[in-house]
Amino acid sequence: MTSGIAAMSNGNPEMQDTRPVSNFLRDQIAEDVRTKKYGDAIVQTRFPPEPNGYLHIGHAKAICLDFGLADEFGGKTNLRFDDTNPEKEEQEYVDSIQKDVRWLGFDWERLCYASDYFPQLYEWALKLIRDGKAYVDDLTADEIRQHRGTLTEPGKNSPYRDRSIEENLDLFQRMKAGEFPDGTRVLRAKIDMSSPNLNMRDPVMYRILHASHHRTGDEWCIYPMYDYAHGQSDSIERVTHSMCTLEFADHQPLYRWYIENLGIFPSQQIEFDRLNITYTLLSKRKLLQFVQEKVVRGWDDPRMPTLSGFRRRGFTPEAIRTFVGSIGASRTNGSTDIEMLEHFQRDDLNRRASRAMVVLRPLKLVIDNYPAGQEEFVEVANNPEDPSAGTRKVPFSGEIYIEQDDFREVPPPKYYRLSPGKEVRLRNAYFVTAQNVVKDVDGNIVEVHCTYDPASKGGNSPDGRKVKSTMHWVSAGHAISAEIRLYDKLFTKPDPSDVEEGKDVLSNLNPNSLEILTSAKLEPSLANARLEDHYQFERVGYFCLDPDSAPGNLVFNRTLSLKDSWAKIEKKAGA
Repeated sequence: MTSGIAAMSNGNPEMQDTRPVSNFLRDQIAEDVRTKKYGDAIVQTRFPPEPNGYLHIGHAKAICLDFGLADEFGGKTNLRFDDTNPEKEEQEYVDSIQKDVRWLGFDWERLCYASDYFPQLYEWALKLIRDGKAYVDDLTADEIRQHRGTLTEPGKNSPYRDRSIEENLDLFQRMKAGEFPDGTRVLRAKIDMSSPNLNMRDPVMYRILHASHHRTGDEWCIYPMYDYAHGQSDSIERVTHSMCTLEFADHQPLYRWYIENLGIFPSQQIEFDRLNITYTLLSKRKLLQFVQEKVVRGWDDPRMPTLSGFRRRGFTPEAIRTFVGSIGASRTNGSTDIEMLEHFQRDDLNRRASRAMVVLRPLKLVIDNYPAGQEEFVEVANNPEDPSAGTRKVPFSGEIYIEQDDFREVPPPKYYRLSPGKEVRLRNAYFVTAQNVVKDVDGNIVEVHCTYDPASKGGNSPDGRKVKSTMHWVSAGHAISAEIRLYDKLFTKPDPSDVEEGKDVLSNLNPNSLEILTSAKLEPSLANARLEDHYQFERVGYFCLDPDSAPGNLVFNRTLSLKDSWAKIEKKAGA
């Protein structure tokens, strides 16, 4: 498996640069290994998602860093579910996360759950109470917020802050026993209500929540807060490098405070920039809203930025890993163009995708001088980028389908495709010249009649004459039908959160993010398409088979069009 932080390929597999992209995370780990900060202990990382939704493309960066860096230094990575919020977590999400991590190309040393550590976390909470460093507070959530103060004003001590150790122990044990209703009491760390860091102003450690947990059932009715559970879970697993995104930087002093005051294994937290991509929203809360309100068809809708959505759309884990490796890691948040990800995906698919001819919006082309009843086969390469992929034989006949856009009865200026009296090349077949058209009662063209040059077999004229257009086609008598789903960006703005006053991100949805074509005609080889296969429909784009497919009812998703705007940007930048 290639490291998730490997450098970009620059579009040429023979010039693959396998040197790792430098970033400060690697540099820090290398320094810690050199100085034996953790003695002879191996590098231990973890990927710690909360199972309250599906993983999205932003998580891919964290996954590649956690697993890739550990692998690079001969270490190990745990997959740990931070499942401390039973009201939002489900087994469905646990299963999907495991599937996505493996699909991306990684596997874990140990599968862990924060809920496995509930007994130990509870015992540590008792220790902090006995040490006079935690207390039970009866203030409501609103009152706690009011007492916390602001960035410019210190907070106020809770009137319950000076309870005796004995009373705090009694109340906390009764909280665990289920004596009190939800929201009536919390356990807070006793730190400093005047700290300039609001996270250090007596943060809540436990709250009462009579809710069934997806793993522990009704065993617990108090649950640890994320900030309390996370660092201690790292310590239990002896995580040496706990990498997380920059929004947790202000939480690092609290992370250290718990570990230091408990005297446990000194895991260290390191923050890096999160992955933000244009035309993409990575809020799990918003993504859940889209699913629940049926804005999309589910978490794996190909328009969703979830890894399952990208997988269903036809993206490959190799391209995503290369993309993540190319952007590295820093301490400054920014935004990456979606075209950059698409560029790496096109580059990958160009090498691996089998070619096929598919007509999305068919128009029948009748070759009048083609021998009646004659059929032949033309041999075409399965992938010109990969000679080992071999060739296939595609049937050709006197009636074929072409794209509606490839014919104009009255052509506009500089239109080089088929029109009356104009000659074009049918890919790998013959030169044809349009003669006349057949229209229905409404005046719509339903057939184009043409003639062909038998001497131009293979798409080359023996007299050397040139044509300016080459068109794909599908033999009408051999074609199979399929539904084609053309996907585009889900949002119309590079920053979907940029909304007008009084509106939300739904106002920036792209009304044309999905177009469904039901009359496409495909060459017959695609009848054997498999879910794991990738195709380049020539002149059209990259496609894959959708799981909705059934025998005789194929459905293909467009992964990407053929146009690569990022490659042009790169070329211009390097000029």
